[in-house]
Amino acid sequence: MSTPSLTGANAPLVGPVVGMIGAGQLARMTQQAAIALGIELRVLAASADESAARVIVDTRLGDYRSAADLREFAKGCDAVTFDHEHVPTEHIEALAADGFAVHPGADALVHAQDKALMRERLTAIGAPCPAWARVADEADVAAFGEEHGWPVVLKAVRGGYDGRGVWVCDAVEQAAPVLASGVALIAESFVPFERELAVLVARSPHGQGVSYPVVETVQRDGICVEVLAPAPGLDPEVAAGAQSIALRIARELGVTGLLAVEMFQTARGLLVNELAMRPHNSGHWTIEGARTSQFEQHLRAVLDLPLGSPAPTAPVVVMANLLGGDDPDLFSRYEHVMAHDPGIKVHFYGKEVRPGRKIGHVTALGDDLETVRERARHAAVYLTEGIYT
Repeated sequence: MSTPSLTGANAPLVGPVVGMIGAGQLARMTQQAAIALGIELRVLAASADESAARVIVDTRLGDYRSAADLREFAKGCDAVTFDHEHVPTEHIEALAADGFAVHPGADALVHAQDKALMRERLTAIGAPCPAWARVADEADVAAFGEEHGWPVVLKAVRGGYDGRGVWVCDAVEQAAPVLASGVALIAESFVPFERELAVLVARSPHGQGVSYPVVETVQRDGICVEVLAPAPGLDPEVAAGAQSIALRIARELGVTGLLAVEMFQTARGLLVNELAMRPHNSGHWTIEGARTSQFEQHLRAVLDLPLGSPAPTAPVVVMANLLGGDDPDLFSRYEHVMAHDPGIKVHFYGKEVRPGRKIGHVTALGDDLETVRERARHAAVYLTEGIYT
């Protein structure tokens, strides 16, 4: 299948071209950074109504699972990158073999695609992880539970995100239907964590690396609903340790571009939970809250440009996700939010409103955590529900 270009994509180029496979909200927000940098952003979309396809002139239609579509899309790009981790590993390898600059490369990205390979490699380099094992049947799960205690957390090796592909089992009987599904699984020990943290780092092909401040992520039903930057009350030594772990993972895995390392903070220290090698929900606060947004940083990194300052622009930044509800008419409430708090920044993703779907986010900046957090919450709740309590 060819990758036809939408209107305007044949205009003369004035800067380097970065091709982003995927056309979700991450690609849409990357376009904002590309404009200021003079970079031509090209996206591969499944349809013209995807989030980024609605705003990016050079949108190519195609299937990220098709090697032919990927090869055609990559022609003329100075760098190829991703807004999701679902491109088949063998296709990424083929693009690199054909001479395309792909960031991150397949050898790195596979650790964000395959949780078993991720755990094997993190264990090998000494990164702190929960106890884990590959499991194939009830006997494997029972043995793991006997050794490490219950509940046991089962995770799909590939394809899980936002709480999907994760099952918390209090007994082996609860694991039986998951095992029967035929999904490749790993088992992890249940972590009684104090809170969830995230560290966003960037690394360029020639090895320059920077880290953003450690943030706290607040989850509800497996979905991030709020990010607090920097993580409140975090011991500076613990914060520096988290940044060191993330930068070491980026170096050891050969990551180029952004790496988000999600961690558990426990009474015994930090444990690495998940990896993502792209702009990440935990970094949306950087658009207004950092000297260099994560989206600009990712573009700099994949083009091997000097990385920008990750320093925050305010003592406290809070980002709240907008999750769709039953009322799709968010814009009817936009005026109230603007009038109530002119300092609030609202980002809509151009997506159809569906219950529970991430359709945007709001960001508030200031000096006092509780005040800033209240402002962000007010805007998010009023926009999505039309009420505030």
